[in-house]
Amino acid sequence: MSIFITDLFCEDKTLAWKYLAGYQYPWEVIPHIGDIIDILTSTLSSDEYNDLGDDIYIAKDAGIFPNTQIYGPCIIGHNTEVRPGAFIRGNAIIGSNCVIGNSTEVKNAILFDKVQVPHFNYVGDSILGYGAHLGAGAVTSNLKSDRSVIKVHLEKTDLDTGLIKFGAILGDHCEVGCNSVLNPGCIVGKNTIIYPLSNVRGVIDPDMIYKTPYDICEKN
Repeated sequence: MSIFITDLFCEDKTLAWKYLAGYQYPWEVIPHIGDIIDILTSTLSSDEYNDLGDDIYIAKDAGIFPNTQIYGPCIIGHNTEVRPGAFIRGNAIIGSNCVIGNSTEVKNAILFDKVQVPHFNYVGDSILGYGAHLGAGAVTSNLKSDRSVIKVHLEKTDLDTGLIKFGAILGDHCEVGCNSVLNPGCIVGKNTIIYPLSNVRGVIDPDMIYKTPYDICEKN
């Protein structure tokens, strides 16, 4: 099973890579996203990024549409679109060539380059790898109903993350179908496809097609 940062993501497709690479498991990064932003903002070129105050830094070639709400700390990368109705709640590192779409909310998350969350998505306390895509209405669920500590469920054991809030980890090039729910502590390996209307738990291997919890097959 692919649960290590080096298994899930390719290098240098996020400004935060240097700091992610210092951790073994991706969920270990979740409480420190704000700290990483604090470090990164001191390295951003004023020729490339606008400092809007309140710890908001946006690439000059990003497209920020009217009727968006953006709170810091936040970094938005080159050629990224933040479309009408989007809500960025802070502690967000959004890469280059991303799409944050209509009625999409992002909070305490890292989105690698070329991530698309274009329609009615929620991404909280999560990391989405290079080129990952959420279909319309797909969300990361980041809090258990009983507010207990979230565990990562493996085949033979559970790993206690120590986190009350932890959404999902998507490896590079994951495709998540419309109106799917990625339950707390869900990890999806690289290149895996999740069918629409899926209820996803645990760890899904890379290069798979997830139809139901009982019907997961390898991609041809």
